Amino acid sequence: MVKKIFGYSYLYLILLLSYIPILVLIVFSFTNATYIGEWNGFSFKLYADLFQSEEIIIALGNTVIIAIISALVSTLLGSLGAIGAFYSKKRNRAILESLNQIPVVNAEIVMALSLVVMFVAVGSYVFHEQIFSFWTLLFGHVVISAPFVYLNVKPRLQQMDPSLYEAALDLGCSPRKALNRVLIPQLMPGIMSGFVLAITLSLDDFIVTAFTRGPGLLSGENNIETLSTLVQAKIKKGPIPPELRALTTIIFLVVLIAVILITIYNNKHKKVNKKRRTY
Repeated sequence: MVKKIFGYSYLYLILLLSYIPILVLIVFSFTNATYIGEWNGFSFKLYADLFQSEEIIIALGNTVIIAIISALVSTLLGSLGAIGAFYSKKRNRAILESLNQIPVVNAEIVMALSLVVMFVAVGSYVFHEQIFSFWTLLFGHVVISAPFVYLNVKPRLQQMDPSLYEAALDLGCSPRKALNRVLIPQLMPGIMSGFVLAITLSLDDFIVTAFTRGPGLLSGENNIETLSTLVQAKIKKGPIPPELRALTTIIFLVVLIAVILITIYNNKHKKVNKKRRTY
Protein backbone atom coordinates (compact mmCIF):
# COMPACT_ATOMS: atom_id res chain seq x y z
CA MET A 1 0.00 0.00 0.00
CA VAL A 2 2.78 2.42 0.95
CA LYS A 3 4.69 1.60 -2.25
CA LYS A 4 1.56 2.22 -4.31
CA ILE A 5 0.92 5.59 -2.67
CA PHE A 6 4.58 6.58 -3.11
CA GLY A 7 4.51 5.49 -6.75
CA TYR A 8 1.38 7.51 -7.56
CA SER A 9 2.68 10.52 -5.64
CA TYR A 10 5.95 10.43 -7.55
CA LEU A 11 4.10 10.13 -10.88
CA TYR A 12 1.76 13.03 -10.14
CA LEU A 13 4.68 15.15 -8.93
CA ILE A 14 6.54 14.61 -12.21
CA LEU A 15 3.40 15.42 -14.21
CA LEU A 16 2.82 18.53 -12.09
CA LEU A 17 6.38 19.80 -12.61
CA SER A 18 6.10 19.10 -16.34
CA TYR A 19 2.79 20.87 -16.90
CA ILE A 20 2.96 23.81 -14.49
CA PRO A 21 5.21 25.89 -16.84
CA ILE A 22 2.81 25.20 -19.73
CA LEU A 23 -0.21 26.17 -17.62
CA VAL A 24 1.52 29.38 -16.52
CA LEU A 25 2.27 30.20 -20.16
CA ILE A 26 -1.37 29.58 -21.12
CA VAL A 27 -2.68 31.76 -18.27
CA PHE A 28 -0.41 34.69 -19.15
CA SER A 29 -1.35 34.43 -22.83
CA PHE A 30 -4.62 36.10 -21.78
CA THR A 31 -2.99 39.30 -20.63
CA ASN A 32 -1.02 41.83 -22.65
CA ALA A 33 1.83 42.18 -20.12
CA THR A 34 5.34 42.14 -21.58
CA TYR A 35 6.75 39.86 -18.89
CA ILE A 36 5.30 36.72 -17.34
CA GLY A 37 4.33 37.52 -13.74
CA GLU A 38 2.72 40.85 -14.59
CA TRP A 39 -1.07 40.89 -14.98
CA ASN A 40 -2.68 43.80 -16.83
CA GLY A 41 -6.18 42.35 -16.85
CA PHE A 42 -7.84 39.65 -18.90
CA SER A 43 -7.44 40.29 -22.61
CA PHE A 44 -7.30 38.59 -26.03
CA LYS A 45 -4.96 41.30 -27.34
CA LEU A 46 -1.98 38.95 -27.71
CA TYR A 47 -4.03 36.64 -29.95
CA ALA A 48 -5.08 39.62 -32.09
CA ASP A 49 -1.50 40.95 -32.25
CA LEU A 50 -0.21 37.48 -33.14
CA PHE A 51 -1.89 37.48 -36.55
CA GLN A 52 -0.71 41.02 -37.27
CA SER A 53 2.99 40.25 -36.75
CA GLU A 54 4.47 39.51 -40.18
CA GLU A 55 7.70 38.25 -38.63
CA ILE A 56 5.94 35.64 -36.50
CA ILE A 57 3.56 34.60 -39.30
CA ILE A 58 6.49 34.00 -41.67
CA ALA A 59 8.33 31.95 -39.03
CA LEU A 60 5.15 30.01 -38.25
CA GLY A 61 4.51 29.34 -41.94
CA ASN A 62 8.06 28.09 -42.48
CA THR A 63 7.84 25.91 -39.37
CA VAL A 64 4.53 24.31 -40.35
CA ILE A 65 5.56 23.69 -43.98
CA ILE A 66 8.84 22.07 -42.96
CA ALA A 67 7.16 20.04 -40.19
CA ILE A 68 4.43 18.62 -42.45
CA ILE A 69 6.69 17.82 -45.41
CA SER A 70 9.46 16.31 -43.27
CA ALA A 71 6.88 14.31 -41.27
CA LEU A 72 5.36 12.89 -44.47
CA VAL A 73 8.78 11.90 -45.84
CA SER A 74 9.93 10.55 -42.47
CA THR A 75 6.73 8.53 -42.06
CA LEU A 76 7.13 7.00 -45.50
CA LEU A 77 10.81 6.13 -45.02
CA GLY A 78 10.45 5.01 -41.40
CA SER A 79 7.41 2.83 -42.10
CA LEU A 80 8.89 1.17 -45.17
CA GLY A 81 12.19 0.74 -43.33
CA ALA A 82 10.46 -0.98 -40.42
CA ILE A 83 8.53 -3.30 -42.77
CA GLY A 84 11.66 -4.10 -44.77
CA ALA A 85 13.71 -4.80 -41.64
CA PHE A 86 10.95 -6.94 -40.14
CA TYR A 87 10.83 -9.23 -43.17
CA SER A 88 14.61 -9.31 -43.63
CA LYS A 89 16.98 -11.99 -42.44
CA LYS A 90 17.90 -11.88 -38.77
CA ARG A 91 21.43 -10.59 -39.38
CA ASN A 92 20.30 -7.86 -41.80
CA ARG A 93 17.55 -6.84 -39.38
CA ALA A 94 20.05 -6.48 -36.54
CA ILE A 95 22.30 -4.29 -38.72
CA LEU A 96 19.40 -2.06 -39.79
CA GLU A 97 18.15 -1.66 -36.24
CA SER A 98 21.63 -0.77 -35.01
CA LEU A 99 21.97 1.86 -37.74
CA ASN A 100 18.54 3.24 -36.85
CA GLN A 101 19.59 3.67 -33.21
CA ILE A 102 22.51 5.97 -34.07
CA PRO A 103 20.44 9.15 -34.75
CA VAL A 104 18.24 8.34 -31.74
CA VAL A 105 20.97 7.99 -29.10
CA ASN A 106 23.52 10.33 -30.67
CA ALA A 107 23.80 13.94 -29.51
CA GLU A 108 21.89 16.27 -31.82
CA ILE A 109 24.85 18.63 -32.09
CA VAL A 110 26.93 15.76 -33.49
CA MET A 111 24.24 15.01 -36.08
CA ALA A 112 24.02 18.69 -37.01
CA LEU A 113 27.79 19.07 -37.43
CA SER A 114 27.96 15.86 -39.47
CA LEU A 115 25.24 17.14 -41.80
CA VAL A 116 27.02 20.49 -42.19
CA VAL A 117 30.31 18.77 -43.10
CA MET A 118 28.49 16.58 -45.64
CA PHE A 119 26.62 19.52 -47.22
CA VAL A 120 29.78 21.62 -47.43
CA ALA A 121 31.67 18.74 -49.07
CA VAL A 122 28.87 18.05 -51.56
CA GLY A 123 28.50 21.73 -52.34
CA SER A 124 32.25 22.23 -52.82
CA TYR A 125 33.14 19.13 -54.84
CA VAL A 126 29.90 18.30 -56.67
CA PHE A 127 27.89 21.49 -57.22
CA HIS A 128 30.82 23.92 -56.74
CA GLU A 129 28.57 26.29 -54.78
CA GLN A 130 26.87 26.58 -51.43
CA ILE A 131 23.85 24.27 -51.31
CA PHE A 132 22.30 25.29 -48.00
CA SER A 133 18.59 25.83 -48.66
CA PHE A 134 15.17 24.44 -47.86
CA TRP A 135 16.30 21.05 -49.17
CA THR A 136 19.24 20.75 -46.78
CA LEU A 137 16.97 21.78 -43.91
CA LEU A 138 14.37 19.21 -44.98
CA PHE A 139 17.03 16.51 -45.20
CA GLY A 140 18.21 17.33 -41.68
CA HIS A 141 14.70 17.11 -40.23
CA VAL A 142 14.05 13.79 -41.98
CA VAL A 143 17.30 12.38 -40.59
CA ILE A 144 16.27 13.11 -36.99
CA SER A 145 12.58 12.14 -37.42
CA ALA A 146 12.58 8.95 -39.54
CA PRO A 147 14.25 6.75 -36.85
CA PHE A 148 11.48 7.63 -34.39
CA VAL A 149 8.83 6.67 -36.92
CA TYR A 150 10.64 3.36 -37.33
CA LEU A 151 10.50 2.81 -33.55
CA ASN A 152 6.75 3.54 -33.53
CA VAL A 153 5.95 1.13 -36.37
CA LYS A 154 8.21 -1.69 -35.19
CA PRO A 155 6.06 -2.71 -32.15
CA ARG A 156 2.97 -2.93 -34.35
CA LEU A 157 4.82 -5.31 -36.66
CA GLN A 158 5.88 -7.45 -33.71
CA GLN A 159 2.28 -7.65 -32.46
CA MET A 160 0.93 -8.55 -35.90
CA ASP A 161 0.70 -12.13 -37.12
CA PRO A 162 3.67 -12.43 -39.55
CA SER A 163 1.77 -14.96 -41.66
CA LEU A 164 -0.90 -12.44 -42.71
CA TYR A 165 1.23 -10.98 -45.48
CA GLU A 166 2.26 -14.41 -46.75
CA ALA A 167 -1.38 -15.58 -46.63
CA ALA A 168 -2.42 -12.60 -48.75
CA LEU A 169 0.23 -13.51 -51.33
CA ASP A 170 -0.92 -17.13 -51.35
CA LEU A 171 -4.50 -16.00 -51.95
CA GLY A 172 -3.49 -14.16 -55.11
CA CYS A 173 -2.59 -10.63 -53.93
CA SER A 174 0.35 -8.93 -55.55
CA PRO A 175 3.04 -7.65 -53.13
CA ARG A 176 1.72 -4.10 -53.55
CA LYS A 177 -1.90 -5.12 -52.88
CA ALA A 178 -0.87 -7.16 -49.85
CA LEU A 179 1.05 -4.15 -48.55
CA ASN A 180 -1.86 -1.74 -49.06
CA ARG A 181 -4.71 -4.01 -47.94
CA VAL A 182 -3.11 -6.11 -45.21
CA LEU A 183 0.02 -4.52 -43.74
CA ILE A 184 -0.79 -0.81 -43.87
CA PRO A 185 -4.24 -1.09 -42.15
CA GLN A 186 -2.67 -3.20 -39.38
CA LEU A 187 0.18 -0.73 -38.92
CA MET A 188 -1.88 2.46 -39.23
CA PRO A 189 -1.99 3.27 -35.47
CA GLY A 190 1.82 3.07 -35.28
CA ILE A 191 2.20 5.02 -38.51
CA MET A 192 -0.10 7.80 -37.26
CA SER A 193 1.73 7.96 -33.92
CA GLY A 194 5.05 8.19 -35.77
CA PHE A 195 3.67 10.94 -38.02
CA VAL A 196 2.57 13.07 -35.06
CA LEU A 197 5.89 12.48 -33.29
CA ALA A 198 7.78 13.50 -36.46
CA ILE A 199 5.78 16.74 -36.61
CA THR A 200 6.51 17.58 -32.96
CA LEU A 201 10.21 16.79 -33.39
CA SER A 202 10.36 19.14 -36.37
CA LEU A 203 8.35 21.89 -34.70
CA ASP A 204 10.68 22.29 -31.71
CA ASP A 205 14.01 21.51 -33.37
CA PHE A 206 16.61 24.24 -33.15
CA ILE A 207 20.13 22.79 -33.48
CA VAL A 208 19.70 20.98 -36.80
CA THR A 209 17.61 23.88 -38.13
CA ALA A 210 20.22 26.48 -37.20
CA PHE A 211 23.04 24.47 -38.80
CA THR A 212 21.35 23.31 -42.02
CA ARG A 213 19.03 26.15 -43.04
CA GLY A 214 19.51 28.43 -46.00
CA PRO A 215 17.43 30.90 -48.02
CA GLY A 216 14.01 29.87 -49.24
CA LEU A 217 10.33 29.31 -48.46
CA LEU A 218 8.48 32.34 -47.03
CA SER A 219 11.75 34.02 -46.04
CA GLY A 220 12.67 34.60 -49.67
CA GLU A 221 16.37 35.38 -50.14
CA ASN A 222 17.01 35.47 -46.40
CA ASN A 223 17.83 32.43 -44.30
CA ILE A 224 14.74 30.43 -43.39
CA GLU A 225 13.40 31.60 -40.05
CA THR A 226 11.47 29.12 -37.92
CA LEU A 227 9.85 29.63 -34.54
CA SER A 228 12.84 28.13 -32.71
CA THR A 229 15.40 30.31 -34.50
CA LEU A 230 13.15 33.38 -34.14
CA VAL A 231 12.86 32.89 -30.37
CA GLN A 232 16.63 32.41 -30.07
CA ALA A 233 17.24 35.62 -32.05
CA LYS A 234 14.77 37.56 -29.91
CA ILE A 235 16.34 36.32 -26.66
CA LYS A 236 19.69 37.79 -27.79
CA LYS A 237 18.16 41.24 -28.33
CA GLY A 238 15.72 41.43 -25.44
CA PRO A 239 12.46 39.99 -24.11
CA ILE A 240 10.58 37.41 -26.15
CA PRO A 241 7.59 38.99 -27.96
CA PRO A 242 4.53 38.38 -25.75
CA GLU A 243 2.55 37.31 -28.83
CA LEU A 244 4.55 34.07 -28.81
CA ARG A 245 2.76 33.09 -25.59
CA ALA A 246 -0.50 33.06 -27.53
CA LEU A 247 1.10 31.10 -30.36
CA THR A 248 2.56 28.56 -27.94
CA THR A 249 -0.87 28.06 -26.39
CA ILE A 250 -2.44 27.44 -29.80
CA ILE A 251 0.29 24.94 -30.77
CA PHE A 252 -0.08 23.11 -27.45
CA LEU A 253 -3.85 22.80 -27.86
CA VAL A 254 -3.56 21.62 -31.48
CA VAL A 255 -1.02 18.93 -30.55
CA LEU A 256 -3.11 17.91 -27.52
CA ILE A 257 -6.23 17.50 -29.68
CA ALA A 258 -4.24 15.50 -32.25
CA VAL A 259 -2.89 13.17 -29.54
CA ILE A 260 -6.39 12.65 -28.10
CA LEU A 261 -7.83 11.84 -31.54
CA ILE A 262 -5.03 9.37 -32.30
CA THR A 263 -5.52 7.72 -28.90
CA ILE A 264 -9.25 7.35 -29.58
CA TYR A 265 -8.48 5.91 -33.02
CA ASN A 266 -5.97 3.44 -31.58
CA ASN A 267 -8.43 2.29 -28.92
CA LYS A 268 -11.16 1.74 -31.51
CA HIS A 269 -8.68 -0.13 -33.71
CA LYS A 270 -7.80 -2.43 -30.78
CA LYS A 271 -11.48 -3.14 -30.08
CA VAL A 272 -12.11 -4.00 -33.75
CA ASN A 273 -9.12 -6.35 -33.81
CA LYS A 274 -10.31 -8.07 -30.60
CA LYS A 275 -13.77 -8.61 -32.11
CA ARG A 276 -12.25 -10.07 -35.26
CA ARG A 277 -10.11 -12.46 -33.23
CA THR A 278 -13.16 -13.50 -31.20
CA TYR A 279 -15.09 -14.38 -34.34
